[in-house]
Amino acid sequence: MSPVDPVAPRSGLLEGVRRSGPGTALTASAKKALRSVGVATANWRPGPDLVVVGAKRGGTTSLWRYLSEHPGMLPTFPRAQQIKGTYFFDEEWDRGLAWYRSHFPTTARRRLAERHVGHPVCSFEASPYYLFHPLAPMRARQVVPEALVVAVLRDPVERAFSHWKERRNHTESLSFAEALAAEAARTAGEEQRLIDDPRYRSMAHRHQTYVAQGCYAPMLERWFEAFGRDRVLVVPSEEMYADPQAFCDQVTGRLGLPTHALSSVEPWNAEPSAGMDSEVRAMLTEQLTPHVEATEALLGRSLPWSKA
Repeated sequence: MSPVDPVAPRSGLLEGVRRSGPGTALTASAKKALRSVGVATANWRPGPDLVVVGAKRGGTTSLWRYLSEHPGMLPTFPRAQQIKGTYFFDEEWDRGLAWYRSHFPTTARRRLAERHVGHPVCSFEASPYYLFHPLAPMRARQVVPEALVVAVLRDPVERAFSHWKERRNHTESLSFAEALAAEAARTAGEEQRLIDDPRYRSMAHRHQTYVAQGCYAPMLERWFEAFGRDRVLVVPSEEMYADPQAFCDQVTGRLGLPTHALSSVEPWNAEPSAGMDSEVRAMLTEQLTPHVEATEALLGRSLPWSKA
């Protein structure tokens, strides 16, 4: 018989202890112990039914939050330490399949949930670097070939600026214009190094590719090749935000789940683009327009940020 996921209790008092200095080491130990439980029971943990692959700063957090409300979308394991994504198919591949499957509910947990809600249930993750990482599509194909893949694309000019504003709070020391000018030199050869060495991790490729991560067509082609077009659902974030309920219903419908009303349709983790220098915007728009056109040609449709 497959084991049932243990669920750690969480009260306000426990949360206060967890966040305290003395509680930090205990929290780390608890996380390690629970992950060990997940790994030990990995054979009873199917992979996810849905993988949200990006784009970075494109709306993946919002979509993850919206979908997490659905009673048929089960939380990752352990429930008390919810994560949006595992980053397995990009930066954590060397941890192995058991580690990956340790994040998802057991078959027993799924059966219990199905009896409770009265309809099928699913599991999922959202890791926004998957879309851009050159090895992620074929790795995902090896592990979860039947999964539905969702890509949320954002106006690449707005995405680039939001990406830079997020990074300036962490590792970025250059101005936006300087970072754009430095991108080619900073990231030269990094994609090939990732391909040549499956264990290699590139800070530059993940965090300093403000322009490149908005050139969507080559990334989508890799995912189409790995999964087929029918299993890759692509949506502009502007359309998702215009009607989050409709898009979530589309996703859950593809997964065989009934519709479920969202409690809130507000964006999560938003980073407005106000404040971009007009000359930088014009330069970046001109640079990215051919890539927008290539994405439109690939998808066979116009996009809301097209300049045509």
